[in-house]
Amino acid sequence: MASGARRSRVWIPTLSCAVLLTLAVVPRSSGQIQYQSGQNIAPAFEGWEENSDGSFNLLFGYLNRNFQEKLYIPIGPDNTVDPGGPDQGQPTYFLPRRNRHVFRVRVPKDFGNKEMVWTITAHGKTERVYGTLNPDYVLDAHVLYRNNTGIDPVGATETNKPPVVAVEGATRRSVKVGEPLNLTATASDDGVPAPTPMPSREIGFRSALGLRVAWFVYRGAGDAVTFEPEQFKTYPDFLRGSPWTPGWTPPPLPPDGKFPVRVTFKAPGTFVLRVQAHDGGADATQDVTVTVSAAPAKSDSSAAVR
Repeated sequence: MASGARRSRVWIPTLSCAVLLTLAVVPRSSGQIQYQSGQNIAPAFEGWEENSDGSFNLLFGYLNRNFQEKLYIPIGPDNTVDPGGPDQGQPTYFLPRRNRHVFRVRVPKDFGNKEMVWTITAHGKTERVYGTLNPDYVLDAHVLYRNNTGIDPVGATETNKPPVVAVEGATRRSVKVGEPLNLTATASDDGVPAPTPMPSREIGFRSALGLRVAWFVYRGAGDAVTFEPEQFKTYPDFLRGSPWTPGWTPPPLPPDGKFPVRVTFKAPGTFVLRVQAHDGGADATQDVTVTVSAAPAKSDSSAAVR
């Protein structure tokens, strides 16, 4: 089983841009070397849940060993889940660092001792993780809360419910390159855990608490996508712009519970955009698939008018 990297604050000295692209940075709190780019991805098996009909969900996440580089790895030999694959709903756009509980693969109640294998090849290195129904990896709400926060639920947090999130309108859209696409999600939460800013210094796995909602690219060449307004990072960035950044506070919630975004694509293709509602202890997501076609060629207006 691939394991997550220890979360430590990164100190970046003043260096030239060319050096920063490839040079490892040694954090003050750890002897580990941490790279900005050029490293591979380790898939992670998070555990399994039992469904009411007797089937099971195998939960997977990943560790992108880069602290800055995002990687696009299409479904295929370099990104496959088997048996039943290669496509089992896994991401193709990999955000930096440790991303937990990213997708579920449903397996039948007679899955038994079989294995579900996620294989990822990036920067020339292949890694695999094996999902099983080993009793040691059973998940429930308390374990998920502990995974997300690094602490055991106590008091009101023992009954924490995941947020509720939904996308208004169709979950399949079409648009042309350069043509803005307006999307709106609605989200709500039970108010547990109570909104709490991220402490002024990093504390283990902990992040800010309280409902936060953000859109990001789940599938497709994410570098070709821009969001307005700019979204905060849904992965641990200990320096800026994420719920794990010291001092970060969840943005004020809109009174109508709506979270609109305008999305623009710079290249054609099929993209999956994901909206995530997270209260710090549990999360919920909704996806929108967008087919982006090439913009029509512009007519030549430079020709002389006769």
